[in-house]
Parts: sequence; structure tokens; C-alpha cells
Amino acid sequence: MILVIDVGTTSLRAAVVDGDATIRALEQRAFPPQSPAPGLVEFDAAEMARLVLEASRAVIERAGPVEVVGITTQRASTVVWDRTTGAPVAPALGWQDLRTVGECIVADAEHGVSVAPNQTATKAAWLLGTVEGTDRELCVGTVDSWIAWVLSDGALHVTDHTNATMTGLFDPLADRWDPDRLRVFGVPAATLPRVIETSGAVGPATALPGTPTIAALVGDQQASMIGQGCVHVGATKITFGTGAMLDICVGSERPTQLRRTEHGTFPIVAWSHGGELTWGIEAIMLSAGTNVDWLRDDLGLIDRSEQSHDLASSCAHTDGVIYVPALLGLGTPHWDYGARGSLFGITRGTTSAHVVRAVLEGVAQRGADMCEAAEADTGLRIDSLRIDGGMSQNPTFTQALADATGVPVEVSPVVEATTLGAAYLAGLVSGDWNDTSDIAESWNPRTVITPSAPEQRAATRERWSRAIDRTTGWIPELSALNF
Repeated sequence: MILVIDVGTTSLRAAVVDGDATIRALEQRAFPPQSPAPGLVEFDAAEMARLVLEASRAVIERAGPVEVVGITTQRASTVVWDRTTGAPVAPALGWQDLRTVGECIVADAEHGVSVAPNQTATKAAWLLGTVEGTDRELCVGTVDSWIAWVLSDGALHVTDHTNATMTGLFDPLADRWDPDRLRVFGVPAATLPRVIETSGAVGPATALPGTPTIAALVGDQQASMIGQGCVHVGATKITFGTGAMLDICVGSERPTQLRRTEHGTFPIVAWSHGGELTWGIEAIMLSAGTNVDWLRDDLGLIDRSEQSHDLASSCAHTDGVIYVPALLGLGTPHWDYGARGSLFGITRGTTSAHVVRAVLEGVAQRGADMCEAAEADTGLRIDSLRIDGGMSQNPTFTQALADATGVPVEVSPVVEATTLGAAYLAGLVSGDWNDTSDIAESWNPRTVITPSAPEQRAATRERWSRAIDRTTGWIPELSALNF
């Protein structure tokens, strides 16, 4: 059996998965980050380690011995710790932390190096700058590196290609930490982890009962991609969580550059195994489920997130109301941090049901935006769309997504496919699965939603485009930022 450790942004899980991809036991622990001031996002890495060990030992005790371990984590969040003591030197910085926006602007203006504040590069530099003295031997890592260190009792300082590529410090085309970027950000190469394959035997997890082998490290979005069987060229998934991430497999052909492309997507390493890198393209929606939280927590239109379906389905349409979900700006394809959420078409007859339905449909339209951008940048046709995440459980939303994209929507059998993805990758090492074709054949969606009223799609998309045009550039100084 396989132990999967799945560390998300607000909680972490340990699950035991067997050879037919069934989750036999699960332990979950809440672990929300802290925000000491607006724009700052931190977490206690030592407490994260304690909870990971607690949950892992508990689930193994319930389900029995495991042979291998797969680790999947939030990407780009950054930990710096003392190599001798194993103790973090400061609170770790979450991927949403924005304290280094200024450093990103300076890096681009003075050095021509483009990084986003949600990457590791400037976070690592900031954390290293907080350390007093120069005689301490430090480790810099993302969450996967930190967990592997903890599980191995400090024997392993590693990361994989999917996580390393998201740091802004690694060049996957050369398969090395980029010396020019390390110089610009002042991050010593000696502090960084060894980059290994996503799927492959790494070393023993001596901190766990039975000392199973760590066999996979993978970023959460890539794990979700693999967990939904998107392992052949053109296979596409979107995870609808707090934000939303689209990932499409493009195969083994290396990209010509790593910057954001014309239509607002960017290349990623989907996974590495057997000496080969498989590539993907990623698109980002900055706020997805956040919009439902807004309906619940701030507007008070619903008491629970699940009620968004109940209220939205009480009306057949929005009666002309359009909502653009830009609470944090717009990601792919627009990348406008100065855009803001907008409601259009409100009349005296507009009800709370119309507004809630418009919010769900707006998130669906943004999903269609990402699909169109991915198709334009890859030249591939998305014939069907696989989805997971909290919003995948909402029938009104999933139907709206099928209608907006014009393709069938296949809903994951588990809400969070990250666990299955990490299990598949570790299972390639243990022999539970032979190759990626076995993973593709394991895909069994909970339900498939087909588009309705396809003749109305073009007119709906045209109205949506007009709403987007009126939403962009709302805060010009933020709209001018380009990460």
C-alpha cells in the first residue's frame, strides 16, 4: 500500500491508497496560514512537520504497513531552516505572500529577470536576509523539500522538477539551478535542494513506522492532473478551489522559452520519470471558490457554500445579470491585477438567486477563457474537460461550465485528485502501476455533464467579452504590473 502526504494551503492530509486507487484510510488536519498584515501570508513550518508526522503515523496505524510514500504539496511556499538543528529560522512564507512585490519589480527593471511574487525566488531572498550571522549552514526549500527532510530525519534535501520549475530559480531546459538568477536574488546554490525525478525511489522515510521508501514528490496541480488521468497529449483538467488552475499535457517536446506566452499561459513540467520530462501548459484564475465565500461570508446571501446550488437552481437563468469574478484581478489570458469584480445588468427585478447564479456562471465563463487560451497557445483541441476541487461538487456550476466551454465536463470521483496523483506516481515505483497508460485507464469520472443549448453559446460568450472589457483597468497602477 501507498502513503500519500498531501499538504495544501489550509489543511494537510495523510491517506493510505491501495493498488486499485482506493483510499483505504484518511487523516486530515486543519493548518490555515497566518496573515499578520494585509498581503502577508506565513505559516509555522515546525507545526506543519508535527502535524504531518501525527497524521501519517495515525493513518498507518489504522490501515497497516505501507511500502512507499508519495508527497504532494502547495507549490512555491518557502521554508528556510538550519541544517544542523533542523529548526526553521523564521516563519515560512506562503505562496500568496506579497511582501516582495517591490523586489520583483526591481529584478525586472534592473536585471531583466521576470519573477512573480508568488514564486520562491524573492521569498527565499527575503528569508535569508532575516538570518543574523554568516556561520549558519542553511537549507532553502519548498514545502515538498521540507517534508522530505522531516520524514528522512534530515538525511534528504531534495525537490522534484515540478516544484523546482515553479520557484523562479531553476532552469528545466538546462536541468540546473540558474546561476544568473541565484546571483540576482542572492540565494547560495549550497542552500538549495538536489533536484530529482518526480517519480523514483528517493530514500527511506525513517521517521515513519516500517521505514517506507519516499518514491514521489510532486506539486499539487501536477498531482491533480495525473490523478485525473491527464497523461496523454491534449488531456486537460481544471482544479476549482480557492482559485482555479488549468493544466494540459503537451508531451515530451521542450518549450522554446519559459516565460508567459501570448495568450497568458506558461509552460510547466508536468512530471519526470525514467529520465524524461513531460511538459504541460498552465492557466490561472485568481479567484474561483473565493467568490462563493464572498456570497456566504460578506454578502450573507447563503449560509453554507452548498446552498449556492440550491439558490442558483431556483431560477432558470440570470435574467441578464453578468458577474465577472475579478476579486483579486484577472489571470489568464488577461493578467490584469487592477481589474475588479463587477456585476452588470442589474434591474429592479434582480433577486439574490439571480446574483448567486451569475457568480457561478461567471466562474464558468472564466474557465472557458482559460480553455481558449490553452488551445490558442498549444494548437491543441480540448475535446473534454476533467475537473476536481470544491466547486466540482456544485451541479449548477458544472452545467454552466459545460455550457460555457461547449465540451463535456468529467467530474473527478474524488474532490481532491492530488492524493490519487501522488499515489499513482509512487505506485510506478512500487509496481502497483506499470506505466502512465495504466494511470490513464484508471480514470473513472463520477459523472459527465454535456453542454446544453449550444446554439446560444456564441452570443453568451460575446456578452461575456463585453463585460470583461468593462472590468479591466479599474486600478491603473495595478493594471500596469506585469509579472
